[in-house]
Amino acid sequence: MSSLKDVCSGLLLDPLPPNRGRDPSVPHAPVRAPNLTAEEERLALRNALRYFSPSHHATLAPEFAQELRQYGHIYMYRFCPTLPMRAYPIDQYPCRTRQAASIMLMIMNNLDPAVAQFPQELVTYGGNGQVFSNWAQFRLVMHYLSEMSEEQTLVMYSGHPMGLFPSLPSSPRAIITNGMVIPNYSSRTQYEKMFALGVSMYGQMTAGSYCYIGPQGIVHGTMLTVLNAGRRYLGSGDLAGRVFVTSGLGGMSGAQAKAAVIAGCIGVIAEVDEGPLRKRHEQGWVMEVTSNIEHCIARIREAKSSKTPLSLGYHGNIVDLWERLLLEYERTGELLVDLGSDQTSLHNPFNGGYYPVQLSFRQANQVMATDPHHFKSVVQESLKRHVRAINKLSDAGMFFWDYGNAFLLEAQRAGAEVEKVGGGATEFRYPSYVQHIMGDIFSLGFGPFRWVCTSSDPKDLAETDNIATSVLQEISAHVTDRIRQQYDDNIRWIREAGKHKMVVGSQARILYSDQKGRVSIALAINRAVANGRVSAPVVISRDHHDVSGTDSPFRETSNVYDGSAFCADMAVHNFVGDAFRGATWVALHNGGGVGWGEVINGGFGLLLDGSDEAAERASLMLKWDVSNGVARRCWSGNSNAYETIQRTMEENRQLRVTMPFPVQDERVLDRALQG
Repeated sequence: MSSLKDVCSGLLLDPLPPNRGRDPSVPHAPVRAPNLTAEEERLALRNALRYFSPSHHATLAPEFAQELRQYGHIYMYRFCPTLPMRAYPIDQYPCRTRQAASIMLMIMNNLDPAVAQFPQELVTYGGNGQVFSNWAQFRLVMHYLSEMSEEQTLVMYSGHPMGLFPSLPSSPRAIITNGMVIPNYSSRTQYEKMFALGVSMYGQMTAGSYCYIGPQGIVHGTMLTVLNAGRRYLGSGDLAGRVFVTSGLGGMSGAQAKAAVIAGCIGVIAEVDEGPLRKRHEQGWVMEVTSNIEHCIARIREAKSSKTPLSLGYHGNIVDLWERLLLEYERTGELLVDLGSDQTSLHNPFNGGYYPVQLSFRQANQVMATDPHHFKSVVQESLKRHVRAINKLSDAGMFFWDYGNAFLLEAQRAGAEVEKVGGGATEFRYPSYVQHIMGDIFSLGFGPFRWVCTSSDPKDLAETDNIATSVLQEISAHVTDRIRQQYDDNIRWIREAGKHKMVVGSQARILYSDQKGRVSIALAINRAVANGRVSAPVVISRDHHDVSGTDSPFRETSNVYDGSAFCADMAVHNFVGDAFRGATWVALHNGGGVGWGEVINGGFGLLLDGSDEAAERASLMLKWDVSNGVARRCWSGNSNAYETIQRTMEENRQLRVTMPFPVQDERVLDRALQG
């Protein structure tokens, strides 16, 4: 077994490590079908070999060619380390600066088999959310980080380490971009080719920015979504006996079962792949598993009657489950489902993100690799059946929403009946959870804030939970009733987080907070690091799915109605602004959530080491990281954002935002246009 020192030594070439191939004990990514020409295959092979001196080309070229033809990509399995991937305590990383060590810790957490969806293919979540494109890149990055000084910055081009470049101590230690493709060429077909060529990469959101914290990262958001759906559409936050049906138990979607139980309802989650279903059951995130659809219906009825919280994993296709629930309603008049959604990876519908009901799991994997054109038509027919059943159950009284995974977008492209009569370009028959359920929280400045204890010590995580609870309680005593609801939900969450055993991988926590809460928590944790109450530095971060981090017209900016929903200035400015205001590393991605070419998003990591400088960085950067998006939403005409940014300007006289004047008399427009 290798050591961290070996992993950080760069590419091991003398001798070459043995080629152990793929590990059969871990799940693997579906075979990709990039449809390269003969010349493109040569280019892909040439591109891969440029990481190695010519003396190794004769050995490596045949195996890389085999990987390309067998799996659709050159992963360089030979260079996958034997050292177990996990977040080791920060002091164990051989490096010259703790900032670099914090990045190394976060990278290895993203590739931990307990966290990553397809660890040997360097996929963290979402079916194709890459950390790197191949294992040579991983080894070079770890080597650069181990040698980096505080006057250097690592530059990352779509998984490829361009190198260490001189910079300032105040500069980020890493600048990451993923998938930055010229807009006219940002199509799925072009992406498959570019990824196979090794020149671009889909980093999802927190996969390629090294900030994923396991499914906990979405448990909280899903729990709040389910609770708020109950409040808005069922008239109560008490969800005892209510049934929530959805699909997916992989990377991000794996959170749904746990979230349903915490919210107090009955969660029924369909999953076609036995691997992630078994993994979530072993982790305790899924309480029961069945592959018998009749048993599934019986358990729903029992739990509904007893009002017992339950997470039930159905090993089968979600379309079969929806159609069986519809049949039950048509036979008996009993509607067994109250709430519905979907978290299949429909940002990647034709390469393993969605499995059509007409094919078994194994058949689907074969067809998508051997006949991609036919597979696409089968997927689209399945989506039409999928929506048909949902529409009928919705007409009967179920409430369904889109969870931002491009379900409605791809269903529309397939020809399913999801259009909203008289709706705008970003609206469908069913709402996005951002548009309607979460209560416009982004315009209030609330979003997913997170931290990682680099000691890897659960005691430090418990201490930071206590710190965050105290901070939120203090702030909540002086806010409006509307904002207090957000604070109360998060105080409840953080108090119960330890009990629900959320940690998978690094010792991390997430909660939703506004600007004041984020800054106050960060400064309090930094003080705790300084005085030894917390034993080691703490990394703060957030999901890219946040107030300012993402321009996504079918999700994060779906409720922006001034025509700018398809513009990406906010996310790009956020990336740049975070970089020069103190972030330890920053990332900007094409794709994430709803897919390649559909969204621009960015994120950051910032190390709190207990210093005054860290406190200054955190305060300055976090304020910008929230106010940027609130200001943009204010300018688009959002009244909540107007109030939020107005209040923020009153608290910070250096902040001056251009405020909009709304048209108060529509007849002014009528007369002007009639003239």
